Amino acid sequence: MILLKLTWKSLWNRRINLILTVVSIAISVALLIGVEYLNKETKASFLNTVSGTDLVVGARSGPIQLLLYSVFHIGNATNNIGWDSYQKIAHNKYVKWTIPLSLGDSHKGFRVLGTNQDYFAHFKYGEKQVLVFSQGKPFAGVYDAVLGASVADKLGYKIGDKIIVAHGGGATSFSLHKDKPFTVTGILKPTGTPVDQTVLVTLEGIEAIHIDWRSGAPTGIKISAEKAAKMDLTPKVITAFLVGMKNRITSFKVQREINNYSHEALLAILPGVALADLWHTLGQFETVLRIITLFVVIAGLLGMLTSIISTLNERRREMAILRATGAHPSQIFLLFIIEAFILSFLGALLGMLIVFIGVIVAQPWVLSHYGLHLHTWMPNLMDAAILALVILFAVLFCLLPSWIAYRRSLQDGLSVKL
Repeated sequence: MILLKLTWKSLWNRRINLILTVVSIAISVALLIGVEYLNKETKASFLNTVSGTDLVVGARSGPIQLLLYSVFHIGNATNNIGWDSYQKIAHNKYVKWTIPLSLGDSHKGFRVLGTNQDYFAHFKYGEKQVLVFSQGKPFAGVYDAVLGASVADKLGYKIGDKIIVAHGGGATSFSLHKDKPFTVTGILKPTGTPVDQTVLVTLEGIEAIHIDWRSGAPTGIKISAEKAAKMDLTPKVITAFLVGMKNRITSFKVQREINNYSHEALLAILPGVALADLWHTLGQFETVLRIITLFVVIAGLLGMLTSIISTLNERRREMAILRATGAHPSQIFLLFIIEAFILSFLGALLGMLIVFIGVIVAQPWVLSHYGLHLHTWMPNLMDAAILALVILFAVLFCLLPSWIAYRRSLQDGLSVKL
């Protein structure tokens, strides 16, 4: 108890330097815990990009490629799916609902997705959360459009605005469907999924803007928007579709039937399995990030070590006085160990506080800008293990100055030459 009191008084006497040391450790600990926390939150959001969907069906390719273009709207499909094939699978006795997806167009760098009202009724994300409108309502007419939260925010659109769809999925396109503009009827709330970066239109709208196009180019025969809207706009092909089963147990049976479909080459995947595989391929970046933050923590502890070693000469008289009053060299050794423990413990506590306050402050900003809902951070067993390791490393790092102080305390007396 006396040794602890002496250690605290010694620390307080050098409080300015040691406060900076504690802050340095706190920042490194906050970074380590914060990265782990954000990784967990991002992974949960990633794996919950689509929920409640049992199968994703597209043209035969690879599972990850199908997942990327159908769910994340990254890349392009190798082929399309015939509307007849879609209808046949949609009417399968085990299937409860389907959501057709038609991709291939864009608006100012954002993907345009053709679908129907089932998208708003059945598409879920996160913990089976439904899409909610911040303004307006779902599309109803052929040329109606619903915007994801990020699209509306970045482009400054509001209800009633007209938008022009570009042909192709690139960020820049010189082929614009200027003669058939869409009207914004709704804006969705942030979801933290690719929906935020998407312009949703009707399947009929996609057909209408391409009705006077062939093989990706205008035919030269102009058909007005009003005339096109009155024509038969039943799609001939779609890009992919999502499937919800009446009973999830039958997912494997229907998946096998679709993969063996004889009329065209189709692929059905379980989105949860494909998402896990995709995250696994990205795991190396997660490991690299952890290694970087670990080195930051080591740098913070080395700063503590440097601070303690730099004061050894200044504290030789202090150590000599303690020896003269009866302190054993092992107690001098222990004094430095306790000092390292206190510094690392206070730094760890301050780091945890920084993470806790940082998450609370960042929650509304991250939700509004990225649509990612951050759960309030609370320490768990993993965090406790990380903090225990940080304190252990701090104590190990302090063995060197402790040993130096121990050796000097055996040699020095009251008359230390300064």
